[in-house]
Amino acid sequence: MPGGRLTQQERQQIALGLADGLAYAEIARRLDRPTSTVTREVMRNGGVSAYRADLAHRATERRTHRRRQAAPAGVGELPQDHGRDAEAVREYEEVFTTVLMRAGTPKMMSRVLVCLSITDSGSLTAAELAQRLQVSPASISKAIAFLEEQGLVRRERDDRRRERYVVDDDVWYESMMASARASAHLVRIARQGVGVLGSGTPAGVRLENIARFVDFVSESIVRAAEQAREILHSKP
Repeated sequence: MPGGRLTQQERQQIALGLADGLAYAEIARRLDRPTSTVTREVMRNGGVSAYRADLAHRATERRTHRRRQAAPAGVGELPQDHGRDAEAVREYEEVFTTVLMRAGTPKMMSRVLVCLSITDSGSLTAAELAQRLQVSPASISKAIAFLEEQGLVRRERDDRRRERYVVDDDVWYESMMASARASAHLVRIARQGVGVLGSGTPAGVRLENIARFVDFVSESIVRAAEQAREILHSKP
């Protein structure tokens, strides 16, 4: 099986495979590459609908150049325990960040959340985050404020009185609950509009249908999250 980075020709084959509607596994089989390699390549370069071989190749060259020009070895890198491959971790971090960004989370907030999520402790100080991500403390502070508001991280003090940012096992449950609360507010506002515009008018009917739809979906998500919450605490 070939190793190393994807070539431009391989990227062109990936683009053709995507255009033909092939699954990642089939494209990988034709390239004699792991499916994970193709998945990472596509996700960090625009996704299925936006992947372009030439743009992906140039983007990879730029990333490689930035790494070579970056700080000395070891600075900004997460410690690699359990025999993990450092390059594979970096690539996965990029993919995870891209997925969160495409789901609507701003870039810096996505980077901070991923950085916390892929540490075994699930906890880092502002200084540690700034070092690993090579950004300013102000950027970390802004990202943490946003993530706290979404229920994705919390603060605590360690034994040295340093403030640490923590991503709990319950983080996705709490995030869904925060989303449900926002949806409930939307339902109330939509129904307020029904009273203003008139329940028998086209606009009033439209708003009532929006309220009913959001209310039903939100309640379904809350029920499912409550039922599946224990999964977040299961041990391998």
